[in-house]
Amino acid sequence: MRIRPTLSWTPAEDLPPGTTDLTPVVDALTAGGVLVLSGAGISTESGIPDYRGDGGSLSRHTPMTYQAFTATSGARRRYWARSHLGRRSFVRARPNAGHRAVAAFARHGALSGVITQNVDGLHQAAGSEGVVELHGSLDRVLCLTCGAFSARGELAGRLERANVGFEPVAAGINPDGDADLTDEQVVGFRVVPCLDCGGVLKPDVVFFGETVPPARVEHCRELVRRATSLLVLGSSLTVMSGFRFVRQAAEAGKPVLIVNRDPTRGDPHAVTRVALPLGTALTTVADRLGIVLDAGPAEVA
Repeated sequence: MRIRPTLSWTPAEDLPPGTTDLTPVVDALTAGGVLVLSGAGISTESGIPDYRGDGGSLSRHTPMTYQAFTATSGARRRYWARSHLGRRSFVRARPNAGHRAVAAFARHGALSGVITQNVDGLHQAAGSEGVVELHGSLDRVLCLTCGAFSARGELAGRLERANVGFEPVAAGINPDGDADLTDEQVVGFRVVPCLDCGGVLKPDVVFFGETVPPARVEHCRELVRRATSLLVLGSSLTVMSGFRFVRQAAEAGKPVLIVNRDPTRGDPHAVTRVALPLGTALTTVADRLGIVLDAGPAEVA
């Protein structure tokens, strides 16, 4: 049985609506020491849907839980079939203006660090360094039996060879790289084992129902302690894994600024929430700071 994780919260009714005034964000970046915490919303302009916005994938898709993945071979077959197909679209995604802006802010000394809840690697592709991947990365694979790590590209090749002719049409792609396929479409998909021990392979990402490694959490907490302010980009902050850092910053008296079109769980702790698309907002902020962004793929072509 696939367990549906708790993925909702009730917005406070007495909070002011989001603003379009970017001045607090500009001022924070001018002061420096800003820690960025990004979510799925920063990647939507790269063609990767988010979970909860308009048309978000949770309206049609239940993410795989750790409990379901480890319980049955059928769940693992379903996951790897959907993820294998979804990866073909996922790897074609390119950084957008929001990712490039974050990288540019870092190069100009405005940031103290970047934590991302995303598993798409787009911050790094845009040039950001030292990014903490809170929920892991789809580029790596972990063996649950022997603990060996391997490259996802290598596994993709093995799955291609084991499933020649696997070309189902997906209803959509999700933020975790999972394609929407029916149970009938994944029947017969062959899952391959670890090359080292023959054990069960899992993407090196934190599934719903799984905990973020304690050492990674503590590293993020230390980044919050060192930061002057916290800038949340494109996250509803529904899950505790990211929300806890907002609470930590607010309790320490550090300004929390949020850029997200929809209300977030962190709004009661924020000094402002800017309700603008990430690309538009961060490009405007860069212009006001006199920072020129690297050209994107469409501009280079």
